[in-house]
Parts: sequence; structure tokens; C-alpha cells
Amino acid sequence: MKRTAKIVMGVTAGVLLSSAIGGFTAYKLLEKQQMREAASFNELFQPNPDNMTLAAFGAAPNQLVDLTKAAESSVHAVVHIRATELSKTMTVYQPDIFDFFFGDGRGRQQQVQTQPRVGFGSGVIISKDGYIVTNNHVVESVDEITVKLNDDRELKGRIIGTDPATDLALLKIEGDDFPTIPIGNSDDLKVGEWVLAVGNPFNLNSTVTAGIVSAKARAIGTTAANGQAANIQSFIQTDAAINSGNSGGALVNARGELVGINAMLYSPTGAYSGYGFAIPTSIMTKVVSDLKQYGTVQRAMLGVTCTDLNIGLMVDESDPQVKAIKDKADELGLKEGIWVREIVEGGSAAGILKEDDIIIKIEGKKIHRFADMQEELAKHRPGDKVTLTILRDGKEKELTITLKNAQGNTKVVKNADMEILGAAFKPVDKDLRRQLNLGYGLQVTGVSGGKMGEAGIRKGFIILKANGEPMKEVEDLERVMKAATQTPEQTLFISGMFPSGKRASYAVDLSQE
Repeated sequence: MKRTAKIVMGVTAGVLLSSAIGGFTAYKLLEKQQMREAASFNELFQPNPDNMTLAAFGAAPNQLVDLTKAAESSVHAVVHIRATELSKTMTVYQPDIFDFFFGDGRGRQQQVQTQPRVGFGSGVIISKDGYIVTNNHVVESVDEITVKLNDDRELKGRIIGTDPATDLALLKIEGDDFPTIPIGNSDDLKVGEWVLAVGNPFNLNSTVTAGIVSAKARAIGTTAANGQAANIQSFIQTDAAINSGNSGGALVNARGELVGINAMLYSPTGAYSGYGFAIPTSIMTKVVSDLKQYGTVQRAMLGVTCTDLNIGLMVDESDPQVKAIKDKADELGLKEGIWVREIVEGGSAAGILKEDDIIIKIEGKKIHRFADMQEELAKHRPGDKVTLTILRDGKEKELTITLKNAQGNTKVVKNADMEILGAAFKPVDKDLRRQLNLGYGLQVTGVSGGKMGEAGIRKGFIILKANGEPMKEVEDLERVMKAATQTPEQTLFISGMFPSGKRASYAVDLSQE
């Protein structure tokens, strides 16, 4: 029997963003600018000034919905994004038998120039001063961004912040009085409601396709944009055609309001023939506001290990774990809800929730499945209080919980970049590597205070490993440092040596009060 493989993929065109090519090292596109005062939701997200209504509502049965006004109001605010990774010089090692026995075992070095790589996607202008929302996988690991407006103007873009967990990114172009799309409330969408998918693929100017909302709060599994699913999965599913190059484009309701950011398609062929998925504005508004204000998302965690009660209805009951879930659902007479299996020590729920509690509502909204809970929590920051409705011992109870972050506190997590280290670095030169019999390393070329200075690291020190990973390029240190800021310890453990041969280790505290 012939089988057709299903493909779930990000819909960015070009060769830059496919996971098959491998990850590219992230670079800053422009010189970092001082963070401006954060705008309120009302300043950042423009209300619908015209309060447009659906033209065909109340019309005769079977009359087609008029989507022309919705299309006209949105196409000018959807832009084409060209993301470029510039050519780079890389050091590669070729096998050498003499070096294997008498050298450092890494072989002969050779400098190789990589070819520039270009990818394409779409974006949505959400404010008149030039803030643009797109997908993280559209601009991930690139050096230059060019934004082309629907009127054919081309402008340089810069990244304000990115969030791989939701596959969202916030860009900025300089100027004023740009066309925008009013932001709608994705929570108000209904299954069966008409929507438009507006993109600007292949530099063809804005294109519009129409369809209906097929499902809400959809989780699509482990494979998604750029080969990796967003960690927070609560997508709007639509049968409006979303094709390559539409990543980051707008999902618009019949009133011309933005209700989602198109992210990916599910297709047997890789071209449109299935369903598209969009990130709802209920998540987008909070993520984008955090990126604008803090440079990184302030993510609240409930602090529980839990299971969907409806999983047992969808998969093979011969699996012991699935059977346990189904038995629990049968015992409670429930077909949906979140079964709390374990409480994380020091987390938001510690001392409030108990094992075997069933979460059925958050802030009064019914929780059918885990994706519903993710969507609700994604709207909140650490420090927010939320009301949970639970079932405990067969009785319904309401509990108030103060949400915490992954570090178990309510502090603001600021954007962690290389500037907080207060030091400059370069790969160890060839002569010094030979002298010290090293295969790699990053040398500290200057310390001006910051976290490195506080830890006692001095100019000349050679970093060999950071948090257990070899340090060959400056980008390796940046990547490991950013990952460390997302851990409870927020510490960079560095080991290496001085040119004198003396070895040393340091613990660099990355936390920011």
C-alpha cells in the first residue's frame, strides 16, 4: 500500500530557515539601542477605528459573506521580509597523520568562506511607528533584515526581541504613519467563522485567501515551524490557504481585525492542501508587549506536572499509562480537564494545589485540554494572581494562586545579552594554541566590570568550557549564556587557563535584580 507522509512545516520560503540546513548562530543585526519606555496595550495595539461590521450579516440565507472591506483594510499592513545570513569565514580541520601523533589531534586548519543564505517570510505592522510582528523562525539566526511594504518601499528592519517558545518575533522599522491592522480578540472567534489569511510571499505584494476557523486551541504535536514545535501550542486552525512565504502573515476576521499570526501548514506534500495554523492574538499581545518592554517574555509557570484526562479517549488503551488516565476519567465521570500528578517544590502551586486535583477552569474559562491551560497562562506574567476552579474529592473549589517564573520567584527577567558580561572576547590565535597545546578556546581581551569582572575573571584568561560546552567561537558563549539565564541557577560555570598555564574556574552569576 502506498503511504503518503504528512508534513508539518513552517511556511517560510527559501533555504535559510529549514532545520535540514542546521541551526545558524544568532547575530545582532544592528547596534543595540537603548530600550525605550514601554507602551501600554492601548498605545502599542491600535483599536479598530471604524468598528467595521460584517457586510452580509442579516442578509438573505445562502448569500456569500462580503470580505472585501476586511481584505482592503489589512493588505497594506502586511509586509514582505527578506532575512539574510551573510557569508562568514569558518575554520575547518582536515585530518593529518603527523598532527594526530605529534600535535593536538585536530588536524590542519583551513579557512572556508560560507555562502550567503536568504529566506523569506511575511510580517504584520501593528503600530504606526513601525513595530512589526512575525514568526521567530522567519528571522532566527540572521544578520540583515529588509522589510518591503505593500507600496514597494524597502526599509531596514531590526529585531526588538524573539520568543522561540511561541514562535513570535518583534521587529522595528524607522518611520511614522505606517498602515496598521486593528487588533481583535481571538477568544471571540467561533469555529466556522470566516477568516482571511493575508501574506506577502515571494515579493509579490500582499495576497489574500479565505476560509473558516476549523478549530481553536489546537496542539499539533512535536514537529512544526523550522522542524521544531513551539513550546506553547494553542493554535487557531483554518482551511484558508497558507503557502510558503506566508509565515508571519495575518489571520484576519471578517471585520478586518487581526486575530492570529500565520505560522505553519499541515500538508501531505509541503504545499497547501491541508490546514493552516495561526498563533492567536490572545497570546501575541502579551508576548509582544513583553518583548517591547523587557526584551524577553515574562513567562508564568503553574508549577505542576499534569495530564489531559481526555488523552485516554484518543489513543490505545493497552498502554498502561493511558489506561490509568482513562480509569481516572471514568472514576470522576469526566471527559476533560487537567489531572494534577505532581506539585513542583517552590512553584506557584506549592502548598495550594494537591496531587489528584482536577483543574477545570482558569479565570472562569473552561479548561478542556492542556492547550487551553497553556493559552490562559501565556496571557499572564509572574506576580499575577489567577483563580483556579478545581475538583478535589468530588467537590468543586476555587483557589487563588500567585504565579511565579521558572526560577520560582516573581522578579522581572531582563533580556540577557553579551553586554551584561562586561568583557570582550576573541578565539585564541593559532600561535598561542600551539604554545599551550590547545585545540580551541576564547580569550578575554578586556574586562570593564559587568558579570565577568564581578566573578574575578581578568584580561588574558582563556575560556575553554562554559557550562560543560567547548568554547570555539564568541557565538558559542552567547548561546550558552542565554540558555543559562533560563535556568533556576542563572549561573555560567567557566573553566579555562591563563597564558602562563595556570588553570582556573569561575562561577558567573547572571541574575539581574
